[in-house]
Amino acid sequence: MDEHVSHATEHPDLKRGIGPWLLFFFVLGDIVGAGIYALVGEVGAVIGGAIWVAFLCAFVLAIFTATSYAELVTKYPRAGGSATYVNNAFRNSFVSFMVAFAVAAASLTSASVLSLAFSGDYLSQFITVPSVLAALVFVVVIGFINFYGISESVRLNLVFTCVEITGLVL
Repeated sequence: MDEHVSHATEHPDLKRGIGPWLLFFFVLGDIVGAGIYALVGEVGAVIGGAIWVAFLCAFVLAIFTATSYAELVTKYPRAGGSATYVNNAFRNSFVSFMVAFAVAAASLTSASVLSLAFSGDYLSQFITVPSVLAALVFVVVIGFINFYGISESVRLNLVFTCVEITGLVL
């Protein structure tokens, strides 16, 4: 049994399908996030003209995170992301699993919330459709794309990131 486990960890089933530029735009989209459109009005209403301070603080934290990941990606160029880095640091499969689970849970939660924001705030400006139904369809479509492959998922993320950045620039 130990041979099987050793063999499985040496040759993971995950394939690397993201190049440097797709990874850059994936991280950029993750840092900027579509939530900026969903929350900027609410945050601005609470803190007013000091909203730039909140964005500056978030930017500084994001830079620390981005540089940490850049270092880890070059040191451990294997599939698995955060779980791989935690496993290399602590050599504890339970902790690695918990990190992977937390990342997945955070991603699912943010995808759900942003889908509702998209369907309720933005899509409703163009067509009349129940928000929950539109959000559900959006999540299912994105889920199928993610299931199909990481390359397709990250390319779609590239499109969304370009839309986000264009919206901020305009």
